[in-house]
Amino acid sequence: MTKPELTRDQLYRRLDELPIASVRRFQRRLKKARSPHALSQISADMDAEAGKVADVDKHVPTITYPENLPVSARRDDIKALIRDHQVVVIAGETGSGKTTQIPKMLLELGRGRRGLIGHTQPRRIAARTVAERIADELGQDIGETVGYAIRFDDRVSDTTAVKLMTDGILLAEMQRDRYLNAYDTIIIDEAHERSLNIDFLLGYLKRLLPARPDLKVIITSATIDPERFAAHFADASGEPAPIIEVSGRTYPVEIRYRPLETEVAGKNGETKVVDIDMLDGLIDALKELMVEGDGDILCFFASERDIRDAMEVIEKQHWRGVEVTPLFGRLSNAEQHRVFSPHSGRRIVLATNIAETSLTVPGIHYVVDTGLARISRYSTRTKVQRLPIEEISQASANQRSGRSGRTADGIAIRLYSEENFAARPEFTDPEILRTNLASVILQMINLRLGDIADFPFVQPPDAKAVRDGLLLLHELGAITDKEDHDAPVLTSIGRDIARIPVDPRMARMLVEANRLGVLSDVTVIVAAMTIQDVRERPLEYQAQADQAHARFKDKTSDFLASLNLWDYIKDSREELSGNAFRKRMKKEFLHYMRIREWFDLVRQLRDAEKQLGWNNISSDSAQPASSADSTGPTHATDAGERDSNAIHQSLLTGLLSNIGARDGNSKEFKGARGTRFMIFPGSALAKKPPEFVMAAELVETSRLWARDVAAIDPSWVEKVARDLLKHSYSEPVWSQKRAAPMVHQKSMLYGVTVIPDRLVPYHRVDMEAARDLFIRHALIDGEWNAHHAFLRHNAALLEEAVAVEEKVRRRGIVVDEDTLFEFYDERIPADIGTGRHFDAWWKKKRQHDASFLDFDPEALLNDASADSSEAAFPDKWRQGSINYDLQYKFEPGDPFDGVTVLVPVPLLAGLEDTDFDWLVPGLREELVTELIRSLPKALRKTVVPAPEFAERAMGKLVPFEAPITEQLAEVLRALGGSGINGTDFRPTTLPPHLTMTFAAIDRRGKIIDHDKNLAALKRRQAGHITSSVAKATKKAESDSVADWTPDTLGEVPETVTTEIEGNHVDAYPALEATADGVRVKVFPTKAAADASMMTATLAMLMRKIPVNVTQMTKGLPLRQRVAVDKYPHGGAAGLVEDARVSAIRDLMMANGGPVRTPEDFDSLLNTIKPQVPGAVRRAVVGIAGGVVEYVNIAAELDNWDGPAIDDIRQQMKFLLPKNAITVHGMENLQHLPRYMTAIRLRLEEMNLDPDRDADRQAVVDDVKAYRDAKLKRLPAHRAKSRAVKDINWRIQELRVSLFAQRLGTSKPVSPRRIEKMIDKL
Repeated sequence: MTKPELTRDQLYRRLDELPIASVRRFQRRLKKARSPHALSQISADMDAEAGKVADVDKHVPTITYPENLPVSARRDDIKALIRDHQVVVIAGETGSGKTTQIPKMLLELGRGRRGLIGHTQPRRIAARTVAERIADELGQDIGETVGYAIRFDDRVSDTTAVKLMTDGILLAEMQRDRYLNAYDTIIIDEAHERSLNIDFLLGYLKRLLPARPDLKVIITSATIDPERFAAHFADASGEPAPIIEVSGRTYPVEIRYRPLETEVAGKNGETKVVDIDMLDGLIDALKELMVEGDGDILCFFASERDIRDAMEVIEKQHWRGVEVTPLFGRLSNAEQHRVFSPHSGRRIVLATNIAETSLTVPGIHYVVDTGLARISRYSTRTKVQRLPIEEISQASANQRSGRSGRTADGIAIRLYSEENFAARPEFTDPEILRTNLASVILQMINLRLGDIADFPFVQPPDAKAVRDGLLLLHELGAITDKEDHDAPVLTSIGRDIARIPVDPRMARMLVEANRLGVLSDVTVIVAAMTIQDVRERPLEYQAQADQAHARFKDKTSDFLASLNLWDYIKDSREELSGNAFRKRMKKEFLHYMRIREWFDLVRQLRDAEKQLGWNNISSDSAQPASSADSTGPTHATDAGERDSNAIHQSLLTGLLSNIGARDGNSKEFKGARGTRFMIFPGSALAKKPPEFVMAAELVETSRLWARDVAAIDPSWVEKVARDLLKHSYSEPVWSQKRAAPMVHQKSMLYGVTVIPDRLVPYHRVDMEAARDLFIRHALIDGEWNAHHAFLRHNAALLEEAVAVEEKVRRRGIVVDEDTLFEFYDERIPADIGTGRHFDAWWKKKRQHDASFLDFDPEALLNDASADSSEAAFPDKWRQGSINYDLQYKFEPGDPFDGVTVLVPVPLLAGLEDTDFDWLVPGLREELVTELIRSLPKALRKTVVPAPEFAERAMGKLVPFEAPITEQLAEVLRALGGSGINGTDFRPTTLPPHLTMTFAAIDRRGKIIDHDKNLAALKRRQAGHITSSVAKATKKAESDSVADWTPDTLGEVPETVTTEIEGNHVDAYPALEATADGVRVKVFPTKAAADASMMTATLAMLMRKIPVNVTQMTKGLPLRQRVAVDKYPHGGAAGLVEDARVSAIRDLMMANGGPVRTPEDFDSLLNTIKPQVPGAVRRAVVGIAGGVVEYVNIAAELDNWDGPAIDDIRQQMKFLLPKNAITVHGMENLQHLPRYMTAIRLRLEEMNLDPDRDADRQAVVDDVKAYRDAKLKRLPAHRAKSRAVKDINWRIQELRVSLFAQRLGTSKPVSPRRIEKMIDKL
C-alpha cells in the first residue's frame, strides 16, 4: 500500500507541534518547496523537531505544591489568569512562594514544551539557588526539567523546560534572537527592584508582545507599586494587565526601633544625646534577640566591609553554638551554599541587600536592619559614578523586616528611629534614573529599536540622562553623528562593543587592544577592573598585606601592577597543587575566590573575543594547569616585552572622561568637566604624581579620588579623542620659515588641557584672516624667502620711497600699508593664504601678465616736494682721507633715530670726535633752532622766536670752521643776542636725533655696538679693535722667543703706522708673555700696549730670578714652619712663590717699570735680582704668624656649622686667597694675626651669647649690602679699584671693632665712616 502524498497544507498545520524557534525556518522551506521529495524531507525534519518537544514533555514530572505556601492556595486563580491573558502581574510579599511555584504552574499549563520558560533573576546567586530549589521540589537534578545559565556556568540541556538566568543573560540572547523565539514564556522576577536591565526588558517585551501573541509574560514583584507594571502592559484599549496579589507573611512581625543614640547625664544634671557606634548597636540588638528564643538572625549591611567588621566584632563575643555566615554577591558558590545548608545551633547571617528580595534564607526568625545600603548614583555633570551609602526607602525596610516572619512570629529590630523611618521616601529610585544609560542605549541601537524617546520604558529616563548616554557612546566612537530612522548609527567599533558582554567603556578598551596587538594583556586588566580587587588588606594585617603586595606595584601604572599580579598568580597555579596554591594566596593576602572569578571572567572574555573573530588572542589560558596531561599554559608575552604604551592607549579609549592634568606642583589634578581629584593614597603613583594621568574610576567619598591610575602622554589623548577635542586659538603669527600664517592652538578635552600651546596653520582655522596676514607679512613686509621678481622690484621701489621719509623726518610721504594691502587684495584670489598656495597660483598667472603685481613708482609717494637730495642728506662723511657711510632713521625713541656714522671696527681707534656736532645740512637748521632753545631763559629772550633767528643765522654760519656752538654764539651776538657765549648752549638737552650716533660695524657691515659717546664706544670695543688691528699689522708682530736680545726681538717701538682699508692708522707694539718666552704684538691703544708690556717684563724677570723655598722658611719657629707647610694654597712652596711674584713686581715698579730695549732689561734685572731673596724672606716671616692661626682656626671650623660659621669661612677666604701677598700686599697682610685673633675671640663668645653675635653680624652684613648696592650702579671695572679695596679692608677693621674690640683697630672705623667712603665712589 502506498503512502498518501504529503501536501504543504498538511505540513503547515504541523507547525504548531514544533519548537517556536524552528517555525520560521520551516515556513521559509515550505514556501519554496514544490517536489514531493522536498516535502518528504521537510516532514522528516519536522518529526525530529516534534520529537524534541515530546522529549521535553516526557521529562516533566508530576507537579505538586507545598500547601503551606500562600501561592499554592491561589494556583487555580493564577493559572486561569495566565491562560486568559498574555501578561499577568503577580504581587506577592516575601515568603509567598511565587518565585518557585509560578514556573511549576506554567509547566502544568503545558508551557515550556515548544519553547523554554525563561525565568530571570537580578543576581547569579538567586538564579542558581532558585533553580536548585525548583529541581529539588520536582525530584530531579539540575539540567533535566530545570536548568540555569549564569555568567560562569550554563546548566541547560535538551530536556530543560525552565531556564533560570540573570537578566543580563537574556539581554545577551536578544542579540542573536530578537524575537526571543527560544521562549514561550518569560518570567521577570523581582521586577520591583527596577534595575536597569529589568526596566529595559520590560520595555522590550512591551514592544515585542504584539509580534509574539503566543508569548506569555509573567511579572512577579513584591507588593511595591505593582499597578505601575500593570499600566505599563495595558492592552490596545488601555485596559491594564491583571494583578493578582498573594499574601506572603504567614506570621506577624514585631518591629522594634533601636536608634543608635543614647541619653547620658551631663555635669550639670542635664541629659544629652550621644551617638552609639553601629557595631555596638548591632551587638546590643543581637543580645536582645537571643533572649527572645531560638532561631536564626539575618542582619542587613550596606557593604562587604561592614560585614567583615561585624564578623570580627561578633566572633570576639565568643557566643557558644553561634555560627556567623556572610552573604553577598561576590561569594563563591560553596560559601553561598553555606547559608542554605542545614545546621545546628543558631546562625547569624550577615548580608547586603541581596537578601532583601532576591533570596529566601531559610530558618530566619529575627532581622536586624541597619537601614543603610550602598546605592549607585551617576552624576551627569561630572560623569562620575558615585557609590554613596544612603538610607533605604520605606519599601526596602519593609522587605527586610518581612524576612523574619516566614516560619514563626518574627521580630525585626531597626537601628534607627520610627520618625526617621516615616521621613524616608516610599520607594527606591529605579536604577534607570540614577545610572549611565550608555549600555542600554547601545543595545537599543544595535537591536534597531528606533528612537530612544519612543521606547516604552516603565518609567522613562530623564532626557538629560539619555543625552549623556549618547555622549558617552560618541566619546567611545561607538556611534556616528548620522541618524537612521531617528536613531543613531553604530560604527564598526560600536557593533563590536555591542557584542562584548561588559560595560561599553571596557569593551572599547578591548576593541582598541585588538587593533594595537595587546588584546591578551588588556583582557586581563579589563577583567580585573570589573571585579573586586583580589588583594586584601585586613585591618589587623594592613602593614603585612601592603608589604606582600609591594612587589607587584609599578611606579607609573596601577594597571601594570595588575598584570604583574596576574603573572605571579598564574605561575603559582602552575607550580603548586590546588591546596598549596590556596594556602599561598591566603598567606599573601590574595582572595582565592576573587582570583577564581578573575580567571573565569578572563576565559569568558576570550571566548567572546574568539566569537568576534579576533585572532590576536594569546594562548595564555585562564584555566588552571591542574590536569595530569597538561604541560602548563604559555604566557602571551614576557612582562619585560609588554608594550606598555599600547596597553595604556587601549585603556585610554574607555577612560577619556577620567583623565586629569596636575595642578602646578600640588598633588591635585584638574579633571574633566571642572572636577578636581587626587590619586587614591593606596596607589603607587600617589606620592610622586605624574603630570598627566588616567583613572579606572573616580569615586566620591570624603573627596573625589582617582582609583587605579596610570601616567599617560597627552599626545595619546589627542590621537584617541581627536574628534572630541575643543580647540581655542590665539595670537596669530607669521612664520617666515613655513611661509604661512600660524596660530597658537590650545586643545582641551572636557576642560582638561591636553595641548597647552601648539602652532598650527592659520588658513585651516580662518582663511580670510590668514590671507590678510599673508599679504601684510609676506608681500608687504617682505618676510618671505621667495625669489619672485615682482617682490624684488616692489621692495626696491619702497626702499627708495621710505628713505625719503627717514631723511626728511616726516611720515605720510610714502603711501601707508593699507594702500599697499588694497593693491594686493584686489589682485590676489580669496583662497590664497600661504606661500605654497600663492606659488601655485602665480606660476600660472605670470605666464599671462608678468607685471601684474608690480608697483607704480609714482603711486608710492603722496608728496614729492620734500628735499632729500645728496647735498642735504649725504650718504658719506669724510674725515681725513676716510669716507664713512651715513645711515638715516626716523623713529623717535629708537637708539638709531637720526643720523648714524657707520665705522668699521679697525678704523674705530683712529676716528676723532670732531665736526660731528654740525650734523648734516638737511638737519642743520633744526639743530640751530634747538640749540637756541637750550640757552638759559635770560639769554634766550633776546633771540626769540628761535626758528626765525635760526633761519637768519644759517646764512652766516661757516660749517666746520669751529665748533658749532662757538660760531652760533658769535652769529647770534651779531644778530642782537646779548652776552651769548658758546658755553651757554646745552647740547646735552638736544633731542637725540640731533646728536650724531657712532656705530661699530664688522666686515659684513653688521652693527655690533653703538653709542652717542665715541670714547665710550672705543672702550667697549677695545678687544675687537685689537684683534682687527692685529690682523692689519701682522708684519709688525713676531713669533715667540725664549730670550729677548738685540738679535731676536731688538727694540720695541712705541708706535707703528699701518694701512687699513686704504687709510693710515697708528698702532702700538708691546711685548706679550707666552708659554715659552715672549713675542711682539701690536695693540690698537697705548693703554693696552702698556699693560701687556708690564706683564711680559714681570714674566721675564720671574724666569730669571729664582729663590730657594727651604732657605726662605729656614729658621722659622716650629709652629710657624708646620703652619707654612699646611698653607692652603700650595704649602710652603706656594707661599714662597706668591712672595717672590709680589717682591719682583714691587721692585720692578720701584726701578722705573717696564723697558723697551733688551739692554735696559738686562740693567733692570741686575739691579733688582740681589734684592729679591731678602724681600721674599721678609714677607714669609711677616705672614707666618698669621698663617699659624689661620690653619688652626680652619681645622676647628670643620666641627662647626651655621650662618655665623659660613660668614667666618667667607672672611678667611677673603683674607688669605690664592696669591694673597700679590693680591693684598704685605701692608694689609701684616694685620693677619690680629684678624685671626679677632675670629678666635668671636668663636669663644659665640657660645656664650649667640644673639649678640647675630646682631654684630647684621651690622657687617648691612655695610656689605650698602657696598654691593653701590657697585651695581657703577661700571664693572670699578670693583677692582683702589678705593673699593680700601673699603674692603676697612670692613675687616669693622669686624675687629665689633667682635674683638679690645684688640684695637689700625684706623678709626664705624659703619657710618665706611658708608661715606662708599658714597665717594
